[in-house]
Amino acid sequence: MKKYEKMTKYIPFISNSPFGEWIIDNKNDGTTENPIQMPFVNYSDMVRGFMSDVYQFEKEHEDFELNRYVDILKEHGIEWGQESMLKADVNDLSGKTIMALIMGAVRAERFCEGTLLTFFEEGAILKWLECLQRIDNE
Repeated sequence: MKKYEKMTKYIPFISNSPFGEWIIDNKNDGTTENPIQMPFVNYSDMVRGFMSDVYQFEKEHEDFELNRYVDILKEHGIEWGQESMLKADVNDLSGKTIMALIMGAVRAERFCEGTLLTFFEEGAILKWLECLQRIDNE
């Protein structure tokens, strides 16, 4: 099994699978009896599986120190923020750094609902996975 296969197996599903949809509460009126639920993204099974596999990869590759994803990104001039990560030139990055981008995207979801959806919709996740596949094939 190739090192990044746990992640790159998602490549064929990204182009023809839904990622998720925003759920907006239009039924409740905001009263005590009917509080309005905050908007959230209902992610597809594919994205939920992807997120689970990112965390599993982290456990299986402790040497990558992916819990330090912010520091790993900074070492390569990438800020842990949507704009910087989307613009990052990944062609010459190591697999560890690309995995730090992926971990950063997954972790960002915990702080800002819908961030991971943006990374999928903008094509960043696919681009990063294709880089990992290229590294595996070299």
